[in-house]
Amino acid sequence: MIKRLLVANRAEIASRVFRTCRDLGIETVAVHSDADADLPYVAEADLVVRLPGVAPADTYLRGDLLLDAARQAGADAIHPGYGFLSENADFARSVVEAGLTWVGPDPRTIEKMGSKVEAKRLMTAAEVPVLGSIHPEDATEADLPLIVKASAGGGGRGMRIVRDLAALPGEVERAEAEAASAFGDGTVFVERYVERGRHVEVQVWGDAEGRIAVIGERDCSLQRRHQKVVEEAPAPGLSRTTRHRLHRAAETAAETVGYVGAGTVEFLLDEERDEFFFLEMNTRLQVEHPVTELVFHTDLVELQLRAAEGETSEVRYPERPDGHAIEVRLYAEDPARDYQPQSGVLTAFEIPVGEGVRVDTGFAAGNEVTTHYDAMLAKVIGSGRNRGEAARRLVTALRRARIHGVRTNRDHLVAILEDPGFVAGRVSTAFLDDFAPPAPADDPGAPVAAALALAERGRVARTVQHGAPVAWRNVASAPQRTTFHGDDTETVVEWWGGRDGYRADGFTVVAAGPDRVVLEREGVRTTYDVAVVGPAVDVDWPGGHRRLDVAPRFVDPADAVASGSLLAPMPGTVVSVAVEAGQQVEAGQPVLVLEAMKMQHTVSAPARGTVAVVNVQPGAQVASGEVLAVVEGAES
Repeated sequence: MIKRLLVANRAEIASRVFRTCRDLGIETVAVHSDADADLPYVAEADLVVRLPGVAPADTYLRGDLLLDAARQAGADAIHPGYGFLSENADFARSVVEAGLTWVGPDPRTIEKMGSKVEAKRLMTAAEVPVLGSIHPEDATEADLPLIVKASAGGGGRGMRIVRDLAALPGEVERAEAEAASAFGDGTVFVERYVERGRHVEVQVWGDAEGRIAVIGERDCSLQRRHQKVVEEAPAPGLSRTTRHRLHRAAETAAETVGYVGAGTVEFLLDEERDEFFFLEMNTRLQVEHPVTELVFHTDLVELQLRAAEGETSEVRYPERPDGHAIEVRLYAEDPARDYQPQSGVLTAFEIPVGEGVRVDTGFAAGNEVTTHYDAMLAKVIGSGRNRGEAARRLVTALRRARIHGVRTNRDHLVAILEDPGFVAGRVSTAFLDDFAPPAPADDPGAPVAAALALAERGRVARTVQHGAPVAWRNVASAPQRTTFHGDDTETVVEWWGGRDGYRADGFTVVAAGPDRVVLEREGVRTTYDVAVVGPAVDVDWPGGHRRLDVAPRFVDPADAVASGSLLAPMPGTVVSVAVEAGQQVEAGQPVLVLEAMKMQHTVSAPARGTVAVVNVQPGAQVASGEVLAVVEGAES
């Protein structure tokens, strides 16, 4: 029996495993990098060990430090979570050799399925349908489009779609670098890319004797940058025959390797041809496991622990689940700017939990979102009797959430869930390719509420003339003007103050305070909650959220940059520089590559011009907005 468990991971997944451990009476041990010291999971554990001496991005990839932590804390078992070393056979083997219980499959199983190339060979032998790999040098125009994939790991790292053979060598090189950074293994392979396929995965569990239970399937087709955004169980629109075939293929795959514990077999479904192909087997818990738990009323972490403790009782689940569940991944990113990851301090972070709504997160208000790790803030899951009810509950929870300090994909997720194609169940891996990010939530009352809340804050803060109304004048004059910047626009609010309170064109001001303003327009009354941190003003109302920045009265000349300056879109590390001073560049030509949150981002020339200066070298750490290079002849 496991008595004290160390989770060799961080944030949300650590909190998730701790929750089950508390229910089972198992003591918990958290490990953390310096960057994660203040995250909630650290306080939730019974014992805590700091992992010292390495860069934060590499901390959870150091198996030796994790084993030392287990010894220090007296742990008798290790749960790897997902990502990092969760599918590293050498780490699993070292845990077993140290006399600890490994909460996962046999290291030999991880080794077999951890290499997608080897896994395909095994599945071919077991007569599970697979897509054949193509050697980059043997690829032809007839094979296009192609996809480059990392052999180890997942999550979209080390993955590239190639539609031009000439671009294949460069994409392979970039995929190798990204895979090496994320998983410590730069091996990649190439295969045919199925346009508008569906990503369907089957959850399996094997007891200590390798008897396999199939626990339904999930659809994970909606992806950006090959990373999942929306997942649901069961997969919508599958025929009974297709579902049965998928389940049996997954069962065969798990039996082939004598699988023990919770795992996932992933398939690419080609609906037009009614064919599916084995993609990989994840020998760990999946990020999207909550949707399966909710519709099958089970706890997959508990099943993992039971298998690790030697559970041999056979478990059977029905092929059809009870109800429906949909999960969305809330990311710190900007969908309007090619999903650029964002960093900063979460000044507010509240997502309502209620009937049919579950939130798994690793952050709280006041925590910093850094560039060292994945940009996911939380998983928000809606469940109900059917798909429509699950989606409705999920949309309501997202709209009512208060998230300040970093830009997120919250509005994007709401737009996806309300899209007619999604509502009809027409999902595919290409769904988001043509999906335009929605405009930021807009309400003409939001900037008015922000301006009046700022005025009230000024009234409360002043040390003299407390009895004088805000903006009062003996003679009516021009209105007060408050100017905001936000979402690349300028908003000017004109308002009046006096003995009778506030006035703003088009609105009746029902109430105004430093944190809350109530406005009425055309007979409809709306309450706006206003939070101010520095120049940032966050306004929340029942229909959404808007961030506005108070425009400074004067601009510091030191803040101006030269025309044609290429600015860092986020904090990160310079991976490579492709140009030098004096070089001619064309519009769209890569200038340099940045790495942030384990993803690489290319900074390109905005227009044709000449590189006047390059301010950075490979390996340099840069801040958001820092001038990386200047291209003369290009607009800034």
